[in-house]
Parts: sequence; structure tokens; C-alpha cells
Amino acid sequence: MNQRTQGVLAIWSDLAAQTETDYRHWLTREHMAERVGVDGFIAGRLFRCLDAGLRRYCVLYELQAPDVLAGPSYMARQNAPTPWSQRVMPTLGNFRRGGGRVLVHAGQGRGGVISPMRFTLPALTVNPHVLVNELVAMDAISAAWIMQVDPDVTNVPTEEKAMRGGNDGAFDALLVIEAVAPEALAAAARYAVAKLGDAWKDGEPEQFALCHALDRRTAGLPQD
Repeated sequence: MNQRTQGVLAIWSDLAAQTETDYRHWLTREHMAERVGVDGFIAGRLFRCLDAGLRRYCVLYELQAPDVLAGPSYMARQNAPTPWSQRVMPTLGNFRRGGGRVLVHAGQGRGGVISPMRFTLPALTVNPHVLVNELVAMDAISAAWIMQVDPDVTNVPTEEKAMRGGNDGAFDALLVIEAVAPEALAAAARYAVAKLGDAWKDGEPEQFALCHALDRRTAGLPQD
């Protein structure tokens, strides 16, 4: 994660077979570049779930600060969706979205496979700093970090949200484990589930593989 990253926007979507290709093209050829070009956005990564029975994607955007999600540059994009966005937004199933501040981070670099684990922060009994440091000490774990969702910047009404039905599947906090191999990631995720205890309610952690990444500094986009 970039040293400038103080916030993250995390998004999940399920796709039907007939809309998956259009979704991927939309993200990699238009939407992600549009978002990373917003003031305060640093980078974006697109991941696909490794479960063969799911067409589920996760997008992680790195932010200079969470409040850029309520800023004028981002709001201008949210309230003026492109024709391609207008076509794709209503097709996104099981949509989940949350943005907020990165509370703790450990490790170096980014992993090619991740487990993004939504949990309830008030129910957490383990020290977050201890947890992420224990995780990155495990074999083949590149990084681990925790983000707390800020409802004030996440729940701002917009035209894009209205196209998705106005309900973005709220959650409280997110632990992301990044690894170089699925087997190592599975072991770390099991360890995290045990440590999270009652704060974790989502069953078996899912694994996602990186399929596209865009960084503002290397994509020829204007710098803040």
C-alpha cells in the first residue's frame, strides 16, 4: 500500500454470465481510470473471486484520505455517470461498498491474492496492531491491514447509488490479508478467523486474485 494511503474504498459485485465481459471491459477501459483520476484517489486494483461457482469481483481504491469520498471531484463523477456506467450499474448484484480510514497496516508491497474480510469492529477483542503484525509474520504474507468504514462519507446519496437501488450493503470494518500464494493465504485467513472471534460472521473467507491494477503516478493521469 502506498505510504500516502490514509483511506480505502472497497466494493464487491456479483455478475451474471451475460454481463461479466461488459463489466470487466467497463472497469479496465473506462471506470477505473475515471476513478483514479478523481482528486485524492491514488490507485485502484480489481480482483476476481477464486471460487469457481461465483462471478464475484472486489475493487480496492487507495485514497489520500476518506473525506475525498464526499469531496467535489468525486461527487461530480458520482452524479454524472457515463452512458457505459448507466448500462453497467443496474446489473451489479449483491453490491457491497464501504469507504473509510486505514487504522493499521503491516508488511511491504501488495499480494497477488487477497482475503477481504468484513467484520464488526466493536466486537473485536484482539489488538488490531498485534493481529496485522502476527499475520505478516506468517509464510508468504505480503501485507495485512484494517480499514474502519466511515458512514458519513460512504452513505452520501448520488445518482450512481440510485441506479443500484440505493442500498450498498453496509458493513463496519474490513481486514485485508495479501499473499503471494493461495495456500498461504488460506492459512492466514483461518488464523484471522480464530482471532476475530465474534467480530467475524461471514463463514469461510473468500480468496480473490488480482486481475487489473492502475496507479495514478504511472498511468499518465494528472497528479494532485
